[in-house]
Amino acid sequence: MTVNIGALDRSIRAIVGVVLVALVFIGPESAWGLIGLIPLATAAMGNCPAYSLIGISTCKAGNR
Repeated sequence: MTVNIGALDRSIRAIVGVVLVALVFIGPESAWGLIGLIPLATAAMGNCPAYSLIGISTCKAGNR
């Protein structure tokens, strides 16, 4: 699996994922917050399957 997510993209995904998962425990306490696991997983793996399908990479050429 190739890395196709750059450092800034990974950071943003991780922050958004944590905020969404926090919605499960605080705020409206809805199970919809579990959707935050997707950006957390892609940030941890460094690979976004949607980016792969479209052919996008936010990673610098030397970091692949």
